[in-house]
Amino acid sequence: MKVLIVGGGGREHAIAVSMKKSSRVEKIYCVPGNAGIAQIAECEPSIGVMEFDRIVAYAREKAVDMVFVAPDDPLVGGLVDILQAAGFRTFGPDRKAAILEGSKAFSKDLMKKYNIPTAAYETFDDPGKALQYLETAPMPIVLKADGLALGKGVLICNTLEEARAGVKEIMEDKHFGSAGNRMVIEEFMTGREVSVLSFVDGRTIKPMTSAQDHKRARDGDQGLNTGGMGNFSPSPFYTEEVDAFCRKYIYQPTVDAMAAEGRPFKGVIFFGLMLTPQGPKVLEYNARFGDPEAQVVLCRMKNDIMDVADACIDGTLDQVELEFEDNAAVCVVLASDGYPVSYQKGFEIRGLENFEGKEDYYCFHAGSKFDEQGRVVTNGGRVLGVTAKGATLKEARAKAYEATGWVDFDNKYMRRDIGKAIEEI
Repeated sequence: MKVLIVGGGGREHAIAVSMKKSSRVEKIYCVPGNAGIAQIAECEPSIGVMEFDRIVAYAREKAVDMVFVAPDDPLVGGLVDILQAAGFRTFGPDRKAAILEGSKAFSKDLMKKYNIPTAAYETFDDPGKALQYLETAPMPIVLKADGLALGKGVLICNTLEEARAGVKEIMEDKHFGSAGNRMVIEEFMTGREVSVLSFVDGRTIKPMTSAQDHKRARDGDQGLNTGGMGNFSPSPFYTEEVDAFCRKYIYQPTVDAMAAEGRPFKGVIFFGLMLTPQGPKVLEYNARFGDPEAQVVLCRMKNDIMDVADACIDGTLDQVELEFEDNAAVCVVLASDGYPVSYQKGFEIRGLENFEGKEDYYCFHAGSKFDEQGRVVTNGGRVLGVTAKGATLKEARAKAYEATGWVDFDNKYMRRDIGKAIEEI
């Protein structure tokens, strides 16, 4: 079969690598793709993920059998609906279901209505009323832009002064654009963070192996929030007891709630969890594979990704048994120094050939392209996701950091403490 992937980051590269392993996949296309994806797929870099008409025309031209929509913007924007209406078999939630990620106010209200554990919260459309509420709110507190903000629209405020500045940044200065037209103010929760991706077919949910992200730009969880500076899987804090609780009180109830609201969800739900002293609670939902969570989870999945995608589309996920390797994976993001604020692009990436033929090592491209001379150059804040598998988390971490030295580019930056907590257990 011929498959089209919509997207051009590290997540899409990881999906493409998984598809390449499938005996059912004859040809992979990708829009816009990147220099790494181009090694295993035919890319069309001139087509953007929000150019829906051009994506449909390209899918027709290539006569693809399935379209895999990976990023949040086109999912929330309704690309799945448009592709399905054009007759294409499509993986991903439709517009009505993707609101689970598209509006934090919607997802918080859903959890409240269906008693799904989450932090206490209030929603505001008026910055004046938000400021008034903050005057008596306990600190620290969390401010969230309601809409999509590339994973960066969350501010943790330790003081009232910081919170006031946060309201100005989100709602008045529109630092995150229209995503800040509405804002959720949320109770600050403490505990270990865990990410769990799950396949969903509208009724049945199959959680994948756990992972843990590192969102802050700098070591020691300092600096600004980013799209993710690294990840490891599995999380040693995600125990069998935690899993059993989440399946009963969070995962299936979320799927049932969406169905009850007339928004049946098919695709991938990302559960961002906080393991609080009172038990697991939902931090956030995403309506797709996380990035870089996909990099450490998919490389450990034994199943043929196309079989699972078919089951999600057809509503037969209950017949699938997800299997993962009994090992671990760690991803270290190599970024452009200055990310997520401002950074330079266009630097040649050297040493990519060092990953060729290396078992258990991956170099997922997040922000790369070919320049006029045909060289692979940097083209984003997050450039590469250097990933390694090992028998244990400690071994995988050592291998991943070793591999970060195999590749280089000017302005290269990375956190040095991805998965450091593993070695403290």
